[in-house]
Amino acid sequence: MRNGAKAAIVGGVFAVMVGGAGYGAYNIVSAVNGDGGSARTTSAKTGPPSEDEVRETSEKFLAAWAKGQAATAADQTNDATTAKALLADYTGPAHIGKVKIEPGTASGTTVPFTVSATVSYEGRSKPLSYRSELTVVRGKTTGRALVDWRPSVVHPDLKTGDTLVTGESASPPIEAVDRDGVILTKGKYPSLGPVLDTLRDRYGDKAGGTPGVELAIRHESESAGDTPLVTLAKGRAGKLRTSISATAQAAAEKAVKQYAESSVVAVKPSTGEVLAVANHRQDAFNAAFQGEAAPGSTMKIITSAMLIDNGITSMNGPAPCPATATWQSQTFKNLTDMEPNEGATLANSFMRSCNTAFVKLIDGTDARPLTDESLTAEAQDRFGLGKDWKTGIVSFDGSVPASGGPNRAANALGQGEVQMNPLNMASVTATAITGTFRQPYLVSPKLDDRQLATARGLPGGTVAQLKQMMRLTATGGTAARAMSGLGGDIGAKTGSAEVDGQETSNSWFTGFRGDVAAAAMTEEGGHGGDAAGPIVAAVLRTGG
Repeated sequence: MRNGAKAAIVGGVFAVMVGGAGYGAYNIVSAVNGDGGSARTTSAKTGPPSEDEVRETSEKFLAAWAKGQAATAADQTNDATTAKALLADYTGPAHIGKVKIEPGTASGTTVPFTVSATVSYEGRSKPLSYRSELTVVRGKTTGRALVDWRPSVVHPDLKTGDTLVTGESASPPIEAVDRDGVILTKGKYPSLGPVLDTLRDRYGDKAGGTPGVELAIRHESESAGDTPLVTLAKGRAGKLRTSISATAQAAAEKAVKQYAESSVVAVKPSTGEVLAVANHRQDAFNAAFQGEAAPGSTMKIITSAMLIDNGITSMNGPAPCPATATWQSQTFKNLTDMEPNEGATLANSFMRSCNTAFVKLIDGTDARPLTDESLTAEAQDRFGLGKDWKTGIVSFDGSVPASGGPNRAANALGQGEVQMNPLNMASVTATAITGTFRQPYLVSPKLDDRQLATARGLPGGTVAQLKQMMRLTATGGTAARAMSGLGGDIGAKTGSAEVDGQETSNSWFTGFRGDVAAAAMTEEGGHGGDAAGPIVAAVLRTGG
C-alpha cells in the first residue's frame, strides 16, 4: 500500500447477530495462561469438547471479536499472543467496520459463520461478505475448551504471515492477455489466479496502468503478489501480454481437474514461451512452476542423452535389461510385469522404461568411464537445469546434484536426489527434440531487461536419437495408451516416482506434438500413463 496505508489482518467493529442462531450477551472472564485462557481451572478436563463447551467458547469468542475486544477474544483461543496481535488491528489499519457475524449450525466441534461488513477508506466504502469457520479444541495444559487459532478464522484465504491491507494498491491493475490478445481472467482460468497476482505485482508499474484503492491480502512471501478482495476505486489497468495460449490454458485447466493434486505445463519448443500452466491442488501451491519432486523415469531422457553424448551406447546400441541390477550394494528392479531382455537396445529399454538397463550403464565403459558428475554436467550444460531461470514469476529450475554411492544410479532413474517439476520436464522435452535450450518464460524479457539462462544444448545426432526413442515410446511403448488418437509428430516418456510414506507412486509424463511440449505430475497418481499421461495428451491435442 502507498500513502501511509497500514497493514492488518482484518479490521472493524463486529456485532454478532442475535436471534435464531442463539448468540446473545455474555459475561466474559479475562485472564491469561499458557493456553491463552483463564487460569482458574482446578481440574483439567480431557477428551473432545462437549456440545455445550463448543457453543459457549464460540459464543464468547465471536461476541468479543464483534465488540472489538481483542484481548478478551484472544483469551478464548489456544494462541492468545498471536491472536491478540492480529485482532488488535481490526478497528484501525484494515479499515473494515459495521461488521455483523451470523453463526451457523455447529458440526461437531466446528462452527461456521458468515461475516458481513463495510470497507471504508478516505470517503469510499464498499460491502464485504464472506464465510469462515472456527474449531474448538481442548487446551493442552488447562483442559479448557478454546478456539483453535489460525488466520483462516478471520478470512478463509488468509494463511500464516498474511495480512489484510486497505489503501492505494501496491501495484496498478493489469489486463493480462494471451499471445493472441485474448483477455485472461481468474474467473475463466482459475489456475492463473496466483500467477496473475504475481504478474501484477511485478509488472503492474511497467504495463502503463494507474493504481486504485482496494482491500487485499498481502502475503508474507515476497514472491507472491497481493490478492485483491474488494475494489473501492478502480485504477486504470495496463495491458500485459503474456506467452499463454488461451486454448492450451483452457485444456490444461480442464485436464488437471480430473485428477487430484495435479499440475501441468506446456511450452513452445521453438521459442521457450510457456503456453499453459495449471494446478489442481488443495493448497493452491503453484507446483507446476515451484514444485520440487523426484521425476521418476522421465529423467531417462537426460540419462539417455548423457549415455549417447559420452559414447557409452546409442539408440541401436546395447542396453541389456536384466531382472535386477546392483550398483554399490543397492539392488534395483523393474516393474513386476517386465520381461528381462539381455539383448535389448537403448531404444528398447527406453520405450519399456527398463530401470536395470540404465543402472548397468551408469559406470560407463573402461574406455569411456562416467563419474558422479557426469549426469549433473549433462543436465546443466546441455539442458539448462539449475541455471537460475527467470520466467517472469517465481520458479524452481531443477536440481540434479552430483551424487555418490547408490544415489548415483538412483539419480539416473529420476529418484535419489533429483528434484524437478512439470516446467522443468516440459523444458527437457523441448530441448531434447530441438537440440537448443530455450529458457521458458511467461513474460517477454524485453519488458524488464532480465537475462534468460543459457546452455550449450545437444548435438544433432543426440537429438535425432532422443526424438526417435520418444516417438517409439508414444506409439508402441509405455506411453502408447495415453497418446492414442493423437496425430502428427508425437513422442513421450512416462515416469512413476516412489516417495517415502506414500502407498502409490507419483505419476509423471512428458511428451511433444509438433511445436508443443508438455509435462505433468499427479501426486499418488500411479504409473505415468495412468494420470499424468491423459493430462499431457489433452493439452497436446490443442496444438502442434
